[in-house]
Amino acid sequence: MRIRQVGAHALLLDCTAPADTSEAALVEAWRAELWRRRERGDLTAVEIVPAASTILLDGLPDPTAAAEQLTRWASGVAAATAGPDHADGEAEDHDAPADDRADDAADVVVPVTFDGPDLPVVAEHWGGDVPAVLRRLTGTRFRVAFCGFAPGFPYLTGLPAELALPRLATPRPRVPPGSVALAGPYAGIYPSASPGGWLLVGRTELVLFDVDADSPARLGPGARVRMVAA
Repeated sequence: MRIRQVGAHALLLDCTAPADTSEAALVEAWRAELWRRRERGDLTAVEIVPAASTILLDGLPDPTAAAEQLTRWASGVAAATAGPDHADGEAEDHDAPADDRADDAADVVVPVTFDGPDLPVVAEHWGGDVPAVLRRLTGTRFRVAFCGFAPGFPYLTGLPAELALPRLATPRPRVPPGSVALAGPYAGIYPSASPGGWLLVGRTELVLFDVDADSPARLGPGARVRMVAA
């Protein structure tokens, strides 16, 4: 773990994972821990923003004191993510009430019409057929690792590392909104029309970004997601 100050009131936490832990698991563990700590009043931060291998804490009244807190919490987070039983990377705080430790957020169910043009390509990469791809996608409990690329675009983890996929050699000039896609180790859903090089496997009618909603992004970091055939 490496902590760097960014400007006057922010820290960047670099989540370098040991060999037996994925970076995604470690980032998720830190995200969950920091959100819990903020909720309980142990941490004051305006924004806690996870990415692929880092977390930005912005709006810190005292970055030096916050860095000391992160250092104290690091061993607990690392211990909670060690080994295969902690693939989701959620750090458990044994001093917290049981209700605070429970993963009690309901899964967001995403109805998907699996008719994407790249399904045969995915099947070939995965060494199976299209029905096997659909079974894998509908049988996986995904988690939103972070949002990026476009407002409300969720990067979903949950697929095994060996199923990582290459992007298209030439991106499409326009991917329709609601397109469900795969690239690298992630699944994702395009919230709006945009260029894109991910492999398209389906589409959903779920609205992923609404600027007028209390929480504009329908799928925020930490959310659990299941895909079901529409």
